[in-house]
Amino acid sequence: MAATGRKHLVRDFNHFITCYLCRGYLIKPTTVTECLHTFCKSCIVQHFEESNDCPKCGIQVHETNPLEMLRLDNTLEEIIFKLVPGLREKEEQQELEFWKKNQPKENGQAETPRCQRLGLPDVGVDGGDAGDDDDDDDGAADDDYHRSDPQIAICLDCLRNTGQSGESTVTDLMKRFIRCSSRVTVGTIKKFLSLKLKLPSSYELDVLCNGEIMGRDHTLEFIYMTRWRLHGENTYPMVLEYRPRIDFG
Repeated sequence: MAATGRKHLVRDFNHFITCYLCRGYLIKPTTVTECLHTFCKSCIVQHFEESNDCPKCGIQVHETNPLEMLRLDNTLEEIIFKLVPGLREKEEQQELEFWKKNQPKENGQAETPRCQRLGLPDVGVDGGDAGDDDDDDDGAADDDYHRSDPQIAICLDCLRNTGQSGESTVTDLMKRFIRCSSRVTVGTIKKFLSLKLKLPSSYELDVLCNGEIMGRDHTLEFIYMTRWRLHGENTYPMVLEYRPRIDFG
């Protein structure tokens, strides 16, 4: 007679896949590198608006900018989506509904955030025209992995520090406006800038929004919701500034 193993229920793993702050399943699980505790990205960022301490163990994460000590855990996110039926679809639907309600219509933007044209450029193309991309062959369309993501337009401005020498390497882009997936991270934007400006691999950049340095794991969607649109005077598209990295240490 074959031995029957104990069946594990999702609730058996709730201790590992729920957020200490909101008590729900971890959405965009983000780990504090100082203590390795993990929370929903939106939950921990909101917490760090008021405190520099980990909400679970109380350790001071950073003296001035705890957001720099956060890292997304994509592996854990995939595990949670596999464990909890329908969670991925629910989150994607809520995200789509949010962008339908909040995407500005200025500068000819359509009401729906999802691009209906297959070939809109990702971050690898700055300021290109995507209007005729429907005529591309199937192979090109297959390479556009982010074509169904919510799209966002941004402007990349050079913020020069005239008080420092040797900063002339960082200049303005020929085309400052790009359209890309809202899930693109600041780290990808930095790589894009380094490529376009032909910077050495060791050259570091800061990317800022409203004068605040953005963490490399912040997505454009997150920056738009938590930094840009909260300032009523801001217009569309969202403006990100870049400059040579300043070492405060």
